[in-house]
Amino acid sequence: MSVRIHLNPSPKIPGKGADLSALSPSVAETVRSFHATFKEYSPTPLHSLTGLSKALGLKHVMVKDESRRFGLNAFKVLGGSYAMARYLASKVGLPLEGLSRDMLTSPDVRAKSGDITFITTTDGNHGRGLAWTARELGYKCIVFMPKGSEDIRKNNILAEGAQCTVTDLNYDEAVRMSWNLAQEKGYVMVQDTAWDGYEEIPTWIMQGYMTLATEALEQMKAMGTLPTHCFLQAGVGSFAGAVVGCLAAALGEKAPKFITVEPHQANCIYKSAVIGDGNPHNVTGDLQTLMAGLACGEPNTTSWGLLRDYCSAYISCPDYMAANGMRVLAAPVKGDNPVVSGESGAVTTGIVQWLMQHPAATAQRAALGLGPDSSVLLISTEGDTAPDVYKNVVWFGAYPDLDLP
Repeated sequence: MSVRIHLNPSPKIPGKGADLSALSPSVAETVRSFHATFKEYSPTPLHSLTGLSKALGLKHVMVKDESRRFGLNAFKVLGGSYAMARYLASKVGLPLEGLSRDMLTSPDVRAKSGDITFITTTDGNHGRGLAWTARELGYKCIVFMPKGSEDIRKNNILAEGAQCTVTDLNYDEAVRMSWNLAQEKGYVMVQDTAWDGYEEIPTWIMQGYMTLATEALEQMKAMGTLPTHCFLQAGVGSFAGAVVGCLAAALGEKAPKFITVEPHQANCIYKSAVIGDGNPHNVTGDLQTLMAGLACGEPNTTSWGLLRDYCSAYISCPDYMAANGMRVLAAPVKGDNPVVSGESGAVTTGIVQWLMQHPAATAQRAALGLGPDSSVLLISTEGDTAPDVYKNVVWFGAYPDLDLP
């Protein structure tokens, strides 16, 4: 089967599994208050795609469009900016309540912090967001990228004033290289994954992502609905874990069913769930996939427990499922807003379309409880961050569906 789905036989009730306190509503409000101090901040749109929902036999399909985030075409800046702010605040003794961009750029804070170089590995979006924040706050930034990274993503990072190098390593190998360099040179690693001994900054990054989940919850309530299902992209699991934790903490027993989605070539969360011993497990190899933002082989140890306990299902899929989603959003059903969604951003749309319309998905659709009473939340995590790739898929039909019914 083109799509592999593993069901969680016993997802936990929110609060009965992994600790949610770091992703509580009060923390979410503190994080969002910080983001709101940037002039570039405004809530990104939540599109209710009425035509698509009718076509798929669902009550609601809601897509949060992160291509509008801070003018950077992706959500990742939310995590990097908050983590950098938390690091600086702890270094100079600033309180979290009322923390603002202007406070962090004040001459007093700058004098106390001294010269700091931040370093990271990225497929593009996280590095661009970190480089932008470092420039805004007045610090140096070094970014490494895995082999095969698109030149446009590298150039976007360079345009923010950071150093950027494409390596001949896969993502996880490049992360280890950055970590070793940080230890050697005294740089500050801001990475959106965690491992034993490196957990504080990744937790701050996850907290930064809560701003988009909080916005989405407010927007859905304004529409008079709450989600019954939430499909989330899972690279290392930081983003998915943040949204799962935030919505589970805020909604309790009213939280939706959470489903993670990954490419076959980099499906570490799916693999960990299938093995079923409660521990995270890595996948190895080149990790080459159309979904560059999800080309990660080692789960975030901080977010894994949230995904293990609170998700209802884990999906691994071929690359053309992301391409299908890009085309569905770009050429919408009459009356719906078009959404420019990149490879990683659109894969959840492709999966929902497959689940609702493909004959081979009948059993999976029933197992997930998807039907005319379902309100589905999707997050388009990026826009056309690689414009040539986007055009090849949407205009010229690259990555055609190999599983048409």
